[in-house]
Amino acid sequence: MIFLRHPTPDIPQGICYGQTDMDIAEEGHGQIIQALQDTPPLTRIIASPALRCRKLAQQLARRDNLTLTFDERLWEMNMGDWEGIAWKDIDRELSTKWLKDARHNRTPNGESFADVEKRVARCIDEILNDPGFPDNQTAIICHASPIRATQMAWEGLSFSQAFGQTPPYAQPIVITPPSKQ
Repeated sequence: MIFLRHPTPDIPQGICYGQTDMDIAEEGHGQIIQALQDTPPLTRIIASPALRCRKLAQQLARRDNLTLTFDERLWEMNMGDWEGIAWKDIDRELSTKWLKDARHNRTPNGESFADVEKRVARCIDEILNDPGFPDNQTAIICHASPIRATQMAWEGLSFSQAFGQTPPYAQPIVITPPSKQ
């Protein structure tokens, strides 16, 4: 299955965002052009409804004459009360407590990474159980957290391994389901 993270978002460095919806930065337009060249022909595209994902998904769908499917479960992690706040302005005591186990601790009024893992797994399982489409021609356009969650589930990466690498913007990443390896 082919995963693509959205293009570079139009948000200043150092701002906490997850489900904050925003457009893509200027360089994101070039990233889309490159993704169109680097991504093989597709038969199906499922995308997060976030604007930054829709922009890439729409261009790939237009290229391959496909109808898009949007799935809410592919959103980035909900950072709750921290959405849109500079990391330096977030209460250090709260963020330190969260970071002690960021996989299982929720952000204030937000999600934990384990919550993301569960919702993404349900979405991906449904996609895999659709016999009408080959996995290698299906693209998932989403965010870093759903890609990391899938790598953890399918490639056996630990939480720290998954977060030790950052999925690149708008570049195809092939992740093979365990049953196909």
